[in-house]
Amino acid sequence: MGLNWAGRLAGVVLLATGLTGCIDAKVDVTVTSMTNAKAVMTQVMAPEFYAMVKTNAAQTGAGAPAEDEFCSKGELTENKDGSATCVLSEEGPFAGLSMGNEKQTITFTPAGPGLVRVALPTADMKSEIGVDDKMDEETRQMIEAFFKDHAITLHFAGLEVTDTNMTLSADKKSAEQMIPFLGLIDGTADLPDELYAVVRVQ
Repeated sequence: MGLNWAGRLAGVVLLATGLTGCIDAKVDVTVTSMTNAKAVMTQVMAPEFYAMVKTNAAQTGAGAPAEDEFCSKGELTENKDGSATCVLSEEGPFAGLSMGNEKQTITFTPAGPGLVRVALPTADMKSEIGVDDKMDEETRQMIEAFFKDHAITLHFAGLEVTDTNMTLSADKKSAEQMIPFLGLIDGTADLPDELYAVVRVQ
């Protein structure tokens, strides 16, 4: 499929196997200064589907593009229950937080003394995951089965969140948004043009 988190957050879990819904994804972004942040993306694939992915990789062989492999970038852990966890972590200047890709989607903008605005545009998420695609009933049922109860969770944090359109934590140090995959597919996800949080870093 070749889509990745740099261009579209949702696309990071569009695997060559077509088993997107078998994954839950979480992206944690912690702003540590006016110029630096830490980003950690965690993907968890269910046991039955990870077994299928491994079988597919074995059949495809060494000629498959690296970007089509699950956890081609990041640290892969095969869990005792047969599931797999992929963690990709980066830390440093804002411009370098591309999660191993050519460009970044999450933006960092100064918002006043000691404040940084972290934002993620949502338009690409909707279009890339296929909101506008016309699917036949069989395909729709298959996709709904794959995506049911799976989601992307976005988490922005700092010393304090002073403004956000996401869900503010009780301690006001972070903001979070869970985005169900099915909502992106059928267009029912009620998302603003961008998700953002203004965080205090000093």
